[in-house]
Amino acid sequence: MTTTRPAAPAPFTAEDYAARMRRVLADAVRAGLDGLLITPGPDLVWLTGYRPTAITERLTALVLTPDQEPTLVVPTLERPDAEGAPGAPSLTIVDWADGDDPFARTAGYLRATGTLGIADSAWALHLLGLQEAVPGSSYRSLTQSLPMLRAVKDASELARLEAAGAAADATYERILEVQFSGRKETDVAADLAGLLREFGHEQVDFTVVGSGPNGANPHHEAGDRTIEAGDAVVLDFGGLMYGYGSDTSRTVCVGEPSAKIREVHEIVRLAQQAGVEAVRPGVACQEIDRAARKVITDAGYGERFIHRTGHGIGTTTHEPPYMIEGEEQPLVPGMCFSVEPGIYLAGEFGVRIEDIVTVTGTGGRRLNNTERGLRVVQ
Repeated sequence: MTTTRPAAPAPFTAEDYAARMRRVLADAVRAGLDGLLITPGPDLVWLTGYRPTAITERLTALVLTPDQEPTLVVPTLERPDAEGAPGAPSLTIVDWADGDDPFARTAGYLRATGTLGIADSAWALHLLGLQEAVPGSSYRSLTQSLPMLRAVKDASELARLEAAGAAADATYERILEVQFSGRKETDVAADLAGLLREFGHEQVDFTVVGSGPNGANPHHEAGDRTIEAGDAVVLDFGGLMYGYGSDTSRTVCVGEPSAKIREVHEIVRLAQQAGVEAVRPGVACQEIDRAARKVITDAGYGERFIHRTGHGIGTTTHEPPYMIEGEEQPLVPGMCFSVEPGIYLAGEFGVRIEDIVTVTGTGGRRLNNTERGLRVVQ
């Protein structure tokens, strides 16, 4: 079979990164913050395009405040890489050498009595060092203060998520052709990882293969169990393509399914459909969870649905918003997240069905489009 990949999207431009920094700073001010401090991780990549080759004890920090240009503080030996980042034209780059005090160097760009949002990925070592250098400063996590920082995707980001979803779909179609019975879970997991890369993923984050009773563990890591005829097998796999995530789940059966597997699979399929149909602008995230969970609860399996219905996806495969009871954040066009209900019967099997969905102007649109019915494999 010929491997086909979608055309690579156009790279993000310096102006794309500059616009993100302006928008996020405005959001921070509205949230009552005096600025933002972003350390290496997905937020720094999203805001500047800069991904340090190694994340170490050496401080790297992007400082965004209303009264100065965006400033990136980097170790001197990493300055050339920072200057080559696509967002660098909008940055003032300041370096510090080994032997210098990086916290004192950074302190000059922070308000003496300000409250800053700080990236969740910041090391405690760095946060404590900054607090000591600027005793009047205080910090709030970005998850707490700006939970929707990267949640709403623009057209270029959505194109990347669509490409990643299509590659995951192609992977699923191909995995249906491989032998399951008599092979170890790790063998099928390796097949999944190879196919994701074949179809364009630069990074594979997970390849869950939960056969038989192992499928009752939602995050089961593929192990040495030999897959047997009659097993339900939960497949959950994804990673990054063009820097954006894929994440899809399907449950297959090795040979003829039992009546119970068919019954449970159909309940989960209907629950997933209900969750997707609940997606529309203005609806609270928790309503997606409620819609899917009601189907499973009404069928008598409510206690066997043991996780949230979904999570956001973007430059990481798990990020806000979360489809869970108590999350009242309204859905906004451009948000992308999973809808993945499941039923897990300890000692027997599990079933999960998952698609990535994006919010449109009138509803929701799936980014995964493979068949959701129960498929039989060899």
